Amino acid sequence: MANTYEEVYRQSIEDPEGFWGEIAEDIHWYKKWDTVLDDSNPPFYRWFVGGELNTCYNALDIHVEQGRGDMLALIYDSPVTDTITKYTYAELRDEVATFAGVLSEQGVEKGDRVIIYMPMIPEAAIAMLACARIGAIHSVVFGGFAAKELATRINDAKPKVIVSASCGIERSRIIKYKPLLDEAIELSDTKPEKCIIFQRPQETASLVEGRDSDWTTLMASAEPVDCVPVAATDPLYILYTSGTTGEPKGVVRDNGGHAVALKWSMKAIYNIDEGDVWWTASDVGWVVGHSYIVYGPLLKGCTTIMFEGKPVGTPDAGVFWRIIAEHKVKCMFTAPTAYRAIKREDPRAELIKDYDLSHFEILFLAGERSDPDTIQWSERNLDVPVIDNYWQTETGWATAANCMGLHHFPVKYGSVTKAAPGSDVRVLDPNGHALEPGKIGALVVKLPLPPGTLLTLYNADWRFREAYMEEFPGFYKTGDAGYIDEDGYIYIMARTDDIINVAGHRLSTGAIEEVLADHPDVAECAVVGVADKLKGEVPVGFLVLNAGIDRDPQEIIAEVIQMVRDRIGPVVSFKKATVVERLPKTRSGKTLRGTIRKIANNQEYSVPATIGNPAILGEMAEALEKIGLAKARTD
Repeated sequence: MANTYEEVYRQSIEDPEGFWGEIAEDIHWYKKWDTVLDDSNPPFYRWFVGGELNTCYNALDIHVEQGRGDMLALIYDSPVTDTITKYTYAELRDEVATFAGVLSEQGVEKGDRVIIYMPMIPEAAIAMLACARIGAIHSVVFGGFAAKELATRINDAKPKVIVSASCGIERSRIIKYKPLLDEAIELSDTKPEKCIIFQRPQETASLVEGRDSDWTTLMASAEPVDCVPVAATDPLYILYTSGTTGEPKGVVRDNGGHAVALKWSMKAIYNIDEGDVWWTASDVGWVVGHSYIVYGPLLKGCTTIMFEGKPVGTPDAGVFWRIIAEHKVKCMFTAPTAYRAIKREDPRAELIKDYDLSHFEILFLAGERSDPDTIQWSERNLDVPVIDNYWQTETGWATAANCMGLHHFPVKYGSVTKAAPGSDVRVLDPNGHALEPGKIGALVVKLPLPPGTLLTLYNADWRFREAYMEEFPGFYKTGDAGYIDEDGYIYIMARTDDIINVAGHRLSTGAIEEVLADHPDVAECAVVGVADKLKGEVPVGFLVLNAGIDRDPQEIIAEVIQMVRDRIGPVVSFKKATVVERLPKTRSGKTLRGTIRKIANNQEYSVPATIGNPAILGEMAEALEKIGLAKARTD
């Protein structure tokens, strides 16, 4: 196989079975597949049918058996507890095998579900891998998630066991998990048979007799167990993502396709080799944490870093540089919002000067649109390529990327570069017709999706069809809007419902945000469409300024309005903006534009379960009221 993007991509689209069949030889199989791709029941495609493997074996045991047991597998770096703990592959394998024994003793068998509700500690990854070891299906729920939301996931997944911890730790506070877990179990119709609680030194949780057990006590007496072969098409995990109806959607990931795609992606997309140190600054509660804190790097035989902290405040905006320098990180992957937070606190990147980053090679960004200003700031100060890539909870790995292990394309700011091998990305109009280069439309991926993507939604095949497959038959609907230019570069501009119609002109809020972010005093921003009697909709901007800016905010607002007029044109009708202290975001850093839009339009809205700090919504309403748009809610 030629090591060029063009040849690899062409083969992946023209001969997917030959392409992925060859790549799959790099995985250990107990039984080889009968069929690479079963396309007999679209849109329910299945990869490596008839094959048997174990994901945990491929992530841990195989490296030990091949003589790499002393190599570092996992580094836990927790500035909030001032702790660094390191595990070799042999040590991590032994911990996982023992906790798999704990789960077995609690009655967990192949196919049973286990909910993991934990902070960013090694035990979270150990629990995930232990489930994979015995063929149980894990469902990780972000630690500290509200009890009501946890209850909906318990009701849907019906776990036999829930694994949790006594608390999570943030910069200046402890979040007690056990009361939230107890409330969620009380609210849920389905009750777990057992709960296993890891007691952290900072908080001791009370245990319910007969139901709850202490992690450490169980580990002390458990016997380690071997890996259990599972079918390639058996589920590895369920990961819930927000649904438009308010009911979370349980994305189902398989074992076989997931292992094949994730291991291959480490080199092809991220240029990471066995033994390299890789750091994904995310959380295991999100898909990025599943794919690139736990499974991808361990399948490849890398050293992965698990970080319990924040990009600023633990203790300062230099913590990322400290970790990169101290652990000799080759490549890092995080959300753009993390770098915007650092840029806001340290606009001139003074703190970088304290660290030796000479071994750092590439910064990867994903999770939301990467604005050119943040990319350029990072390029200047890190002196490495800064690469955006695009994917979703549903796809599990990159749909579009600058594949650094195949061919490094020139960066076009605002673009995620080209479709990743296996993903045939198109842009369609509302009637399903292909759009010419440069025209904004619905981004879709031609079926079948590549290995490692969602199989279906848990217990909801009908919803899988309805949410992703019905609007554009033969394609997966991403829900994102964008365009592809003449060179095949893909631009993700907004969610489909963030395309606004100003006096008949379809405009992307993302394009306006790019202009606002380019102002030297703006740290981050958001733009939403607000109803207008004359024009239908008009854009309104929200600006968060860099730390230390003491200019009159109205001057800055006037300047960004003029910038939009100069760069995009008066047709945008961008006339209103306001300065805010912070933007409402999910815990993973995505700006809640839909909620902001409802506030601005005086529509009813519920407080999203994923929001980091609900008080910010009141601040947004007050800011909008000052510019004559919304009325602040008193509840």
